[in-house]
Amino acid sequence: MKRRMRQIICLTAAAAILGAGAAGCQKSGGDKIVVGSKGFTENLILSELYALALEDAGFAVDRKFEISNAVIHTSIVNGEIDVYPEYTGTALLTILGEELITDPQKVYDEVKDKYKEQYKLDVLDLCEANDGNGLVIRTEAADKYGIRTISDLQEKAADIRFGSTSDFMEREDGLPALEEVYGKFDFKSENAFDNALKYEIMSSDEVDCVPAYTTDAQLSQDEFTLLEDDRQVWPPYNVIPVMREETASKYPEAAAAINKISGSLDTQTMSKLNAEVDLDKKEYDEVAKEFYDSL
Repeated sequence: MKRRMRQIICLTAAAAILGAGAAGCQKSGGDKIVVGSKGFTENLILSELYALALEDAGFAVDRKFEISNAVIHTSIVNGEIDVYPEYTGTALLTILGEELITDPQKVYDEVKDKYKEQYKLDVLDLCEANDGNGLVIRTEAADKYGIRTISDLQEKAADIRFGSTSDFMEREDGLPALEEVYGKFDFKSENAFDNALKYEIMSSDEVDCVPAYTTDAQLSQDEFTLLEDDRQVWPPYNVIPVMREETASKYPEAAAAINKISGSLDTQTMSKLNAEVDLDKKEYDEVAKEFYDSL
């Protein structure tokens, strides 16, 4: 797979060189592609994967990682970085300020069109990995009561001890949003806890189910099961590489290299990579390199 990936990238690059003369992988003028990242584990892994793919395609890469969430969009619009990993839900709701859409493809299409129109940014291929809101249940409880979806959870709520931060119970996009679509959840008990302790509390059998993010590192463990949001209450947060239009136009082989990364990732894989950093305490660049070399 790794060899095939390199061959594809190199062939794409060669075609671009022949067609555009100076626009090749090896830039005689020393052009660099600047890869940015946000400051959390998953985004760092993704950005390092982008950087590795670009370097494999012959590009010089400048890594500008751990940029604040509040300024990274401005950084790419201003040309301080060329590409970084974003999320469809963040782009739609936070950056564009659009109304809620829950269909993943429709969200992607809307974001892609608006980013091009408003910011001259190219949204590259949609990645299957979705780092969104979710509910996680102890696998033992899921098996015992036959719970695989949030609809199942609503029906069996009387058997389930629910744990959550207090704001989730009141937040517009928390339990109230679920109850508006799924109906009332009459849990056996409800317990408040510090969000950082949610998996520890489940492991100690104090609660059965908690709100979480769908690529949490702990979801790589068999002990926990992510429930399907079968009625699509929450917006998708699929990974999308965002690249400056000028960069994508000048170096189409760069976009092609990054799209190969997007095609190699899904939600489960992303959770496992996060676990190698957050649970196994490896460095994010080491984890990214090992995964890249396995492709």
